[in-house]
Amino acid sequence: MAEISVVVNGRKVSGQAEGRVLLVQFLRETVGLTGTHVGCDTSQCGACVVHVDGQAVKSCTMLAAQANGSTITTIEGIASGQDLHPVQAAFREHHGLQCGYCTPGMIMTAVDMIRRHEGVLDEKTVRDELDGNICRCTGYHNIVKAILSAAEAMRAPAADQRAAAE
Repeated sequence: MAEISVVVNGRKVSGQAEGRVLLVQFLRETVGLTGTHVGCDTSQCGACVVHVDGQAVKSCTMLAAQANGSTITTIEGIASGQDLHPVQAAFREHHGLQCGYCTPGMIMTAVDMIRRHEGVLDEKTVRDELDGNICRCTGYHNIVKAILSAAEAMRAPAADQRAAAE
């Protein structure tokens, strides 16, 4: 058993894990954060996406021991108190979910995508970057609308701050 020490959603967490324990299992079973889903066990579906040291990672492809010392953000950690993250709010507003199983991974992927592209996205880019996330319910149309809406909402305050600084 290895001692795993990570910061999850701003809180230092430690626990024991066998060398073969995946990060998704550690988060769900040891830390008790069940928002990160296990969908396929083959890294195809994206339901398990979390951020590790600021990068989107399929947590079913990473051993918990590999994450030792890292900072991890899960779906439970992106809202600000009672205020939904802009991506969460956009998914709700644009009906970007149905059964909800893929939603945490989709949202975490979208947050990373918007960050990397500095909020400048188009439909083709969003669809291309969602390639590793599978939804069997929505047909992606509303998911794409939600991500584009969130990108716009997140870009607007940054543009306002840049303009004020000039």
